[in-house]
Amino acid sequence: MASPFLTLVKKDVLIEWRQKHTLFGVLLYVGGTVFVVYMMNGQPEAKIWNALFWLTQLFVAVNSVAKSFLQEPPHRFRYYYSIVGPVHFMLAKMVYSIILMLVMNLVSLLLFSILLGWPLTNGLLFILISSVGSLSLSAVYTFLSAIAARAQQNSALMAILGFPLVTPLLLILSKLAVVALSPVYTTGWGSLAMVLVGLDVLIIALGVILFPFLWQE
Repeated sequence: MASPFLTLVKKDVLIEWRQKHTLFGVLLYVGGTVFVVYMMNGQPEAKIWNALFWLTQLFVAVNSVAKSFLQEPPHRFRYYYSIVGPVHFMLAKMVYSIILMLVMNLVSLLLFSILLGWPLTNGLLFILISSVGSLSLSAVYTFLSAIAARAQQNSALMAILGFPLVTPLLLILSKLAVVALSPVYTTGWGSLAMVLVGLDVLIIALGVILFPFLWQE
């Protein structure tokens, strides 16, 4: 059962590495955004730094992860349909998106720390929260990309569906990250963390349950 799954993940990684234009385009976007913010405002205070980081991660997810299904030609889905199961295909896309977002997350943290400073009292906690945030954004936009791809490659549908899902997700992540910015204990942090984990599990479960129906269209 693991062989088709690992083969699909390896296929996406190899395609990304051979094409490179999407990967380097996102890296250029992150670097350009951080540099422009630095030139316009220097090193911002901690709360502004936090907001800028999550906005950057959002646009990174939109420009990289959201294309996971949309970049596949429609006729290729027929070929995938004949050789692998829908659950393997969906989970492989999610794992690939998570790997890509984790790499972009580390690059963003590196550039932010170099140009915009490091206003964190607990850097390891923020790295952990940002990694969980990368997983969350990856799961959401992979699922939305699957819906858009099966709806005649309608990318506008992904933007419409993504707004009500991503907005509360970013609010939760930004509030969780405040704990890493301030040494003062924030009440309700555990509840927010449980809500975030619950949302991630729900989105992944919905993708696994609903994608087989999209797969048959």
